[in-house]
Amino acid sequence: MSFKQKKLALLLLAPLLVSLTAMTLVTQEAETDASTAGLTYLEPEIKHARTAEEILSKLQRRHYEKRPFNDHISSLLLDTYLDNLDPNKSYFTAADVAQFEQYRFALDDGMRRGNLKPSFIMFNRYRDIAIDHLERIIGDLPNDVAALNFSRDETIELDSETLKWATNDEERDERVRKSLKNSVLSLRLSDKDDEAILEALEKRYKNQLNRLKQLNAEDVFQVYMNSLVGLYDPHSNYMSPRTSENFSINMSLSLEGIGAVLSSDGEYTVVERLVKGGPAELQGDLKPKDRITGVAQGNEGEVEDVVGWRLDEVVQLIRGKKNTTVKLEVQNKDSANQFESKYIKIVRNKVKLEEQAAQKEVLDIHHDGALKKIGVVQVPTFYHDYEAAMRGEKNVRSTTRDVRLLLSELDEEGVDGIVIDLRGNGGGYLEEARTLTGLFVERGPVVQIRMSNGKIKSEANYPNPEHYDKPIVVLIDRLSASASEIFAGAIQDYRRGLIIGSQSFGKGTVQQVTSLNHGALKLTEAKYYRVSGDSTQHRGVIPDIALPSLYDASEIGEDTLDHALNWDQVPPLRHRRYGDFAPITEQIKQKHEVRIKDDPDYRYLIEQIKLNDKYNAMSALPLNLEVRQAMIEQDESERESIENELRIAKGLPPLDKENKDGDKTAANGESQSDGSTSPIATQENASTVTNQEDADEEDNDARTDFLLTEAANILLDAITLSNSPSLPLQDRVAANALAKPPAKNIPASTATH
Repeated sequence: MSFKQKKLALLLLAPLLVSLTAMTLVTQEAETDASTAGLTYLEPEIKHARTAEEILSKLQRRHYEKRPFNDHISSLLLDTYLDNLDPNKSYFTAADVAQFEQYRFALDDGMRRGNLKPSFIMFNRYRDIAIDHLERIIGDLPNDVAALNFSRDETIELDSETLKWATNDEERDERVRKSLKNSVLSLRLSDKDDEAILEALEKRYKNQLNRLKQLNAEDVFQVYMNSLVGLYDPHSNYMSPRTSENFSINMSLSLEGIGAVLSSDGEYTVVERLVKGGPAELQGDLKPKDRITGVAQGNEGEVEDVVGWRLDEVVQLIRGKKNTTVKLEVQNKDSANQFESKYIKIVRNKVKLEEQAAQKEVLDIHHDGALKKIGVVQVPTFYHDYEAAMRGEKNVRSTTRDVRLLLSELDEEGVDGIVIDLRGNGGGYLEEARTLTGLFVERGPVVQIRMSNGKIKSEANYPNPEHYDKPIVVLIDRLSASASEIFAGAIQDYRRGLIIGSQSFGKGTVQQVTSLNHGALKLTEAKYYRVSGDSTQHRGVIPDIALPSLYDASEIGEDTLDHALNWDQVPPLRHRRYGDFAPITEQIKQKHEVRIKDDPDYRYLIEQIKLNDKYNAMSALPLNLEVRQAMIEQDESERESIENELRIAKGLPPLDKENKDGDKTAANGESQSDGSTSPIATQENASTVTNQEDADEEDNDARTDFLLTEAANILLDAITLSNSPSLPLQDRVAANALAKPPAKNIPASTATH
């Protein structure tokens, strides 16, 4: 080797030697901290190194997007892993993170060689800092709580993603103080006294401390691998042997639960969506984006605080035997007091097929001076009883079979058209989406599937000359996903019906679970595309006629998820177009705008959305007790006001406001003990309700499904305009998908629900 080559070699080795020296120092420091705390210093095992190599190989060979595993991914992995360890930036400081910068462009090279030590070094450091802080908080808790000043004007940031790492220990400690203050304030506003507050917080912190001390090498490996896999897309993930076993149990539906899909958001467990027909959905109180902060067993069981717990641990606590009760402590973000807890009791059960089955009803709609009948087919999910099919049973329950029967029954009831209600339908069996489309489209392709190797295959329907040919519209919302989007997209592409509602979720990817030597890997291996060539991924289905939604599109949807795959296109497929709604769409929108202008249900929905948006837009919460209390009272007052506006507009009495002594007062604050009419109640029968059970019953009368009713009205507008003599003949022919008149001489029937 020449002198120049030796010099070059030394220059190339110098950064590596510095890096190895720094790594050794960090390792020694972490080992010392662990030893001092009486903990075992966690290190990767051989099985972890081999599994990491296996995961990396499958990611590069089988994932839909062939992203190179390079320095860019390594840099993202470092940031993501640190965020996953310390999501609220409560423990690491900028100085701690700076020590880990040596790994930024080395994690990719290390993983190829099965070197996972950097991930364990960072975890051990995190664990030691967190344990030290929690022990200090627990020891000083009574004094720290007593020292809090709730008349001081200060705020706490709500979005940890916008926070940077604390520049020093003092700034980090200030964040911890504000977090403690917010917890105490929230508990006070929930009517807990100081003793109960101290007890609740001490238990929470001790639980977090115990969990930290119990974490093992398997836990570290799972967090690190999911930090990597999640960089490829949000639906791919690594499952440890324990998690993989739970996943298999879930897929076989052999374990009872509440029927909710949960995810992690920082230190909170969050409800992603409810399974249609599941115990939680039927109970009615749990909502998407609710935070689960505590779980109790039975009606009177003690609530166990689960803030900071791993997702699989929370899921394990919520599960249980059929017909047993689980009590959830829940917080809702759509209010001024988003840290206020409420308790929801749910009886565990299996998700029953009959509860998920398609259902029908008939709406009597007064439209243009005439009474019309519109059939509604609610499709909660795309299901098929394959177990019954394997047993050789006839007439196996499935979405397509059940909807076919419902359409026949609705025809006998003389409906003018059909609303297919897919709101809240998160998907299910792809085959059912294909065959359901075949009930309304005579023949042709339904969906295209592009594999990771670039090959595209299409799923089509067989000829169905007896397809349903009455006018239809499809109602969707932000929770309509996957198979729902395939069906709605096909109906829109074939121009078989109008799509009404809000933009759908945008979940257009396909996952496969593959076993590993240690655990399992769920990978995104394909994407769905419509017959038009547009992907349903990321963008979802855009409705022809938009309706307002209570679901915040900035909080729910594929485009809100980190590293979601992009929208794109493939070549379109030849397919029939049953009509062209362009000539009448603008007139439909105009009629819709005129109709909703003075509609009390529409105003009620819009005011609800405004209030929710107001609090969702808040980036910080006040920590001043009086200011916070005033916010809550204003929120309650505003919500009560819009509720009473709806009731009064419908000729119903306003709700009472219960004061602290339990006495009832009218909505305007004046005593109504004599049962006289409230001054704000202008309708003749709008006297004040003095019995809460009566009020609850009348709530059901006051609140109607505005979105469903308006979808029915839009369908009738489309039918009328399609047949209008004022519409040019060529446009009437173009809009023939909605032009076919209803069958004649069918006896009318009363509304069926």
